[in-house]
Amino acid sequence: MSESLDTAENSVAGPDRPKLRKALQEIVDSGITGVHLRVHDERGGWAGSAGVAELGASAAPPTDGHVRIGSNTKTFTATLVLQLVAEGKVELDVPAAVYLPGCGLDERITVRMLLQHTSGVFNFTGEYYEDGTVASGIPSTVSGKEWVDNRFHTYRPEELARLALSRPARFEPGTDWSYSNTNYVLARLLVEKVTGRSCAEVTRERIVRPLGLSGTVVPGTSPEIPRPYAHAYYRYEDSGRQETVDVTRHNPSWISAGGDMISTTQDLHTFISALAGGRLLPAPLLAEMAKPHPKSGFGLGLRVQEAGPGGDTLLFHNGGAGGHAALMYSTSDGSKTLTAALNYVDDAALSLSGAFLKAQDRLVREVFCGGRTGPAGEAAEPAQPAG
Repeated sequence: MSESLDTAENSVAGPDRPKLRKALQEIVDSGITGVHLRVHDERGGWAGSAGVAELGASAAPPTDGHVRIGSNTKTFTATLVLQLVAEGKVELDVPAAVYLPGCGLDERITVRMLLQHTSGVFNFTGEYYEDGTVASGIPSTVSGKEWVDNRFHTYRPEELARLALSRPARFEPGTDWSYSNTNYVLARLLVEKVTGRSCAEVTRERIVRPLGLSGTVVPGTSPEIPRPYAHAYYRYEDSGRQETVDVTRHNPSWISAGGDMISTTQDLHTFISALAGGRLLPAPLLAEMAKPHPKSGFGLGLRVQEAGPGGDTLLFHNGGAGGHAALMYSTSDGSKTLTAALNYVDDAALSLSGAFLKAQDRLVREVFCGGRTGPAGEAAEPAQPAG
């Protein structure tokens, strides 16, 4: 694999950052195919890439490239719901069934529980239990060849919700925490029911256009991704042979609002900085969004973590599946951000999850803790099995 590294000095102002360059190369050395990082802090803006954008080639990932952002989509969706709360159209602690009649939702499940993953609803991409047992859902990126063969299939969000709600709940509503993509498909349906328009339209109207996010797309069922981009790959077994396929193009309706959006590191910086800085939500609702659950550290579409001794509170989300991943971190006032895009060879065993965690830990420590080991290193949220 090439070890090319591009600091994009012409596109982003600011001095060179040798420690960040070194961190990027360490990530590539850990097995990630390519990584692009963007940092905005008191030293200005910096962007750099390491590794390659495409297997067998030598070019580094583009510093203005598009990436499937996975579960970062959830932060956008949660923001929409909370904007509707701010307008008095939705209440956080009212049963979600009030807004989604006929879905068969347990009436004890509130809107807040959907956004914080405390509803207990079955995860339609599969449930993984503490005793090692697995309850399968639709073909997803933990399904090997089955996902590859079905990656252009179209799923309707109502179909995903019905499947999940037909399965036993993981726990009684509000009694525990478990990450479930179903929560955010239900949040999408709630947005659509309340506004009478598609979630994609509402996202463009309320977030994408006001913030000028020119590289951000809600793709729906389209398998396309705008150029430029780094390629995503998936490895699976077929008749005893290991096969690796380019899965940059796939129909993201299988994950829906759990992780279907496409963006750039510049747009993710603009979005998380605006959100943390109070431009998208009134202060009381931003405070609710950033209030962490005691077990998970998950707020409402965000995770919350102290950066370490003398550091700030970090608001963040990340996600990845199918060979693309994105990181999105900000200080609580939006003044310092880290956003990154990774491309890699995914597989059903999530064999690169360790490298993914290492990538987060290394970058977060360098940007927010000056390279020191500390609690920020514990803030890593692994790429979810689906989204």
